[in-house]
Amino acid sequence: TTRAEMEARGWDQLDILIVTGDAYVDHPAFGPILIARFLEGRGYRVGVVAQPRWDSPADIARMGAPRLYVGIAAGNLDSMLNKLTAQKKVRGEDQYSPGGKNDLRPNRASLVYANLCRQAFPGTPLVLGGIEASLRRIAHYDYWSDTVRRSVILDAKVDVLVFGMGERPAWEIAQRLDAGEPIGSIHDVRGTAVVKKNRKAWEPLLEDQTKYAADGKLVVLPSYEEVKADKEAFAKMSRMFQYETNPHNGRPLLQVHGDEAVFYNSPALPLSEADMDGLYDLPFVRAPHPSYDERIPAFETVKHSIVTMRGCFGGCTFCSITEHEGRIIQSRSKDSVLREVRALSRMGDFRGTLTDVGGPTANMYKMTCKDPKIESSCRRLSCVH
Repeated sequence: TTRAEMEARGWDQLDILIVTGDAYVDHPAFGPILIARFLEGRGYRVGVVAQPRWDSPADIARMGAPRLYVGIAAGNLDSMLNKLTAQKKVRGEDQYSPGGKNDLRPNRASLVYANLCRQAFPGTPLVLGGIEASLRRIAHYDYWSDTVRRSVILDAKVDVLVFGMGERPAWEIAQRLDAGEPIGSIHDVRGTAVVKKNRKAWEPLLEDQTKYAADGKLVVLPSYEEVKADKEAFAKMSRMFQYETNPHNGRPLLQVHGDEAVFYNSPALPLSEADMDGLYDLPFVRAPHPSYDERIPAFETVKHSIVTMRGCFGGCTFCSITEHEGRIIQSRSKDSVLREVRALSRMGDFRGTLTDVGGPTANMYKMTCKDPKIESSCRRLSCVH
């Protein structure tokens, strides 16, 4: 988004600015843009800065400070995975950049962009989301440095971290800021994490820890210092974390990092079929921003594909889909899917082949538990076996 585009729409100020490490492609497969369209559909003035330069905050600051908050995301992939192979060699192509250029986003983009946003907009609330933030929200093993790193919210120094699929949390944060609530008091939104900055802020929480699974009370994870020093403590943390991913019975979490602690609210509630339909019925142009002259490889892959569902109940140990999209399957209606098929058929380069119809995992479209009551209380890590 440019200042000229703002003026063409009669906007003197944005409500929300989205900063993303991917190229600006107005397509529902690009997560930060999906959030931008969702918020725009609820009446907010939303702008996007895609792949800003990271040697100066000037790119990010070009449209001025937003009225409510800046949303930050590294992009559709973790920026380190996007940059390096498993052998830690630089990839030949960045699928989410024009021309496949691999030098348009920084390593650990969440941290770099957050720092730039603080420089550009002192005092403006910063909200970090996307898959990089979501999967690094607790103390975690970082393959690239071969170390256990702290929660990314502490290193990014943002006000709120949104984990999982971010529509509901991003909207609630916007509503509460719009109503005049200070960002420092917005600490109870489902699907978000916040920092308790000193012992006085988090030690009282330890007095009311969980005693059994259904009491809904706080689960205290092994501390960062413990999991960094002890692999068994790390494994225990991972197991405890996994058991709290069902939004209907997941309890809040706390993990201490030195004198600070990160508080994690329960996961956001899943979207209904009507919510999913409304999300994918938004007026996506389904094309890159017209400022690009070069092809964007990831767009070429997905432009004739359709997302029909999200989530996965597999619980595979090698996969992190559940930690981001959740284990409850959320599906669109058949009518919504067919509307998108008809929209695709009107694209000038469509030749009659849908390249993919599904979601992030196996085809689990419309697969639900036989009883909603069982689903809401279930704590199994996998429904496959």
